[in-house]
Amino acid sequence: MQPRPIDVLQLGLQRKICCWQIGDLLVDPGPESTLKNVLAALGGQVPRAVLLTHIHLDHAGAAGTLARLYPELQVYVHARGAKHMLDPSKLIASATRIYGEHMDTLWGKFEAVPEDRLHVLEGGETVEGFEVLYTPGHAVHHISYLSPDGQAFVGDVAGTRNELADGVRQSAVVLPPTPPPDIDPPVWQSSIEALRGRDLKRLYYTHYGVAEDVDAHLTQLSERLERWSGWARDYDKDEWCERVRAEMRSAGAGEDEVDYQTGPGALEANYGGLRRFWDKQGAKS
Repeated sequence: MQPRPIDVLQLGLQRKICCWQIGDLLVDPGPESTLKNVLAALGGQVPRAVLLTHIHLDHAGAAGTLARLYPELQVYVHARGAKHMLDPSKLIASATRIYGEHMDTLWGKFEAVPEDRLHVLEGGETVEGFEVLYTPGHAVHHISYLSPDGQAFVGDVAGTRNELADGVRQSAVVLPPTPPPDIDPPVWQSSIEALRGRDLKRLYYTHYGVAEDVDAHLTQLSERLERWSGWARDYDKDEWCERVRAEMRSAGAGEDEVDYQTGPGALEANYGGLRRFWDKQGAKS
């Protein structure tokens, strides 16, 4: 069945967060604040299961609410994220420290998923016809779902790539989203190589769209992740930001893409995640 993109329209913005629908399955339903848009797009169709690539609010926030609305709904998540789906209090507290008074507007509520309907994965399983591949690096609890015909639902591990017009044209620039708390560039590179080794035909990612130039897409992501990570090790936030902005523009990114990656809040998140990784490496030495 052909996957269908549902634009969750966070803050009314188009093509920023995508919930993928495959029949009666949803991959990453997005935040609860935008669930009404997802339900409207479903038009009364009842989802049977939610496949979560990871538990960040922009991907998994609506899962618990969906489980309450649909008593038969099943939810799949990696083992390292499962406890937060059962009791999201720590996740909410951490996010509130970052987003403060904007929590409700951005993300809405984060309801718990009932334990009897939460399926805990490690990687290597087959669920709902998909192979589960453990793909950490962006998050320690990140997994991808691979179909037998070479389609992969990859959350954030394959990066972000703006869709410049609805279903028409992708940006030339593939970007690594690198927010705290557990960005790990070397592990992420291993996950990129694991995807590259699967002879995939299409990558379906959350921010926003689908890539058919799989090898070129993953190569660009890998090279940019390596550069940005090295710059975060060697330079302060201001210098990192200038280098990232210049590099994005030279690669063909539009100003909206540059702002999305380095604008208010995004800069602190993307630099901060990489800087946190290097600070942890220093503490180990």
